[in-house]
Amino acid sequence: MSHAARINLFGFARASRQAMIALSGSARESSLGARLVELVNLRVSQINGCGLCIDMHWRDLIKQEMDPRHVNAVAGWREAPFFSAREKAALRWAEAVNAIPHSSPSDADFAELREHFNEEEIVQLGYAIAAIRGWNMLNVSLHTQIPEVPPPGM
Repeated sequence: MSHAARINLFGFARASRQAMIALSGSARESSLGARLVELVNLRVSQINGCGLCIDMHWRDLIKQEMDPRHVNAVAGWREAPFFSAREKAALRWAEAVNAIPHSSPSDADFAELREHFNEEEIVQLGYAIAAIRGWNMLNVSLHTQIPEVPPPGM
């Protein structure tokens, strides 16, 4: 199977792309905080195998001055001491939601989430997960390549 880019995702459907960018941006600007949203984006992208998104969200966390060792531990967050209980609850929820339709988030996962997030934040986290899943689906299906040099702003 070829991994050459199929279509330049960023060259078409401008209105839809702008709406996705706005959805992604609203999560970062919410009370969840940019770091938490980027941790979730990175983890979901790792699971979905979206190289472009993994690269972008890794770089964003580094720009936020997160320790590179901590960023590298996101895939093993359960064993890593670097993440707060709130971050772990969000990562657990993101993994569970990302697994739909093959499995469903458990009541225990939701109870843990409620310990750390209010209802507004839970819904905002859901939108953040939906947005990154959408980006992952588009990029993986169209074989969007990781650029050698990231474009300005990415």
